[in-house]
Amino acid sequence: MELVLIIVFRFFWIQKTNFGSFNKIQSNKYRFSMNSYIKKITVLLIFVFGPVASIFAQQSLQSEISSILEVQQYNRAIHIMAMLLIGFGFLMVFVKKYGRSAITATFLLVSVSLPLYLAVKSMGIFEEKGEIEQLILAEFGAASLLIAAGAILGRIKIYQYMILGLLFIPFYIFNELIVVDDHFHFIGTIADTGGSIVIHAFGALFGIAAAISLSTLKQRETPIEADATSDRFSLLGSMVLWVFWPSFCGALVPAEAIPFAVVNVFIALSGSTIATYIASYSLRGKVNAADIANAALAGGVAIGATFDHASHIEAMVIGLIAGAISTLGFAVFQAKQEKLHKIIDTCGVSNLHGIPGIFGGLAAIFVVDGLDASAQLKGIAVTVIIAVVAGLLSGKIISLFGKPDEIYDDALEFEDVE
Repeated sequence: MELVLIIVFRFFWIQKTNFGSFNKIQSNKYRFSMNSYIKKITVLLIFVFGPVASIFAQQSLQSEISSILEVQQYNRAIHIMAMLLIGFGFLMVFVKKYGRSAITATFLLVSVSLPLYLAVKSMGIFEEKGEIEQLILAEFGAASLLIAAGAILGRIKIYQYMILGLLFIPFYIFNELIVVDDHFHFIGTIADTGGSIVIHAFGALFGIAAAISLSTLKQRETPIEADATSDRFSLLGSMVLWVFWPSFCGALVPAEAIPFAVVNVFIALSGSTIATYIASYSLRGKVNAADIANAALAGGVAIGATFDHASHIEAMVIGLIAGAISTLGFAVFQAKQEKLHKIIDTCGVSNLHGIPGIFGGLAAIFVVDGLDASAQLKGIAVTVIIAVVAGLLSGKIISLFGKPDEIYDDALEFEDVE
């Protein structure tokens, strides 16, 4: 800018000198043309200030575009928050006498995980990102934490959920650093934009591993009861998750990819919902409400790794398979798994998030063009290892604060409970 001012000043000084000499020497022969002088000034201004104005215009346009993108990300961030508090919260109230505790635990888990994630990421050793983008990443961590909590829901004290959150988030960030960011240049580039692997599978495996240390014989002998009211609230939570799932998957994808991605996610969810009804009826003789509330979401879990690459037909196939294997898990394999590992998986997170998440990660090898299969397999393997080891360690630590014998009852920690 200083150079521009110098050029303008020198131009006017030269013109002034020439104009004065011209009047003194040839005042009787020629007349200075003011129109010509104005034209010269106009040309100079266009020449000098035109590029400068263009630069400012481009910067203004880029700033405006950035603001629009942040607003769009903010809207999706609010959708995800609705999923965390309303969707997950009401999905987990299916336990008959544990509704108040489940909702309160959801509140606390989200409230612990968001600021903790943001605090760790602000330490200066991570790549800097925009405020809203960082919030969305923190919400992803909170979602994975809620999945982990679903495995031990109802069998720990309310304050122990907060301890779970404090332990979980650092391990989650560590896995994210290795698998997603490839900070140590060990994995490579993987396909997992919607978190089939690093959000869903990680949370489920962490929770199952933690349950090994937190499940007692007396707890395993206590039945998990549900009734018509708790089932209806659980189905409501499932529908909230279903509606906002595209915002979860597409929260950070480019704006031009949003329309196609949204349709793909809804197609996959539709496929899993249809498959869940058919499988539930076929396996049980009648439809089970827990199957519909949970396995119907398996398509959203599985499509997370490929929603921005799969065709609509591929999205439907992935959703159908995910819904079928998830329902099969709830109806057939969960009881056998719990007996084998001597645990309780209260919400069946291994069937909704664990198996469908890994399936989605594997499906990406066949769906995403140019994907490095070895990198994808390494990403899945590392996630499984970190989740299991971290879950076992965290479960041991949480168990030091007690393993209650009386479980699944709001009256143990809430007043005015009938």
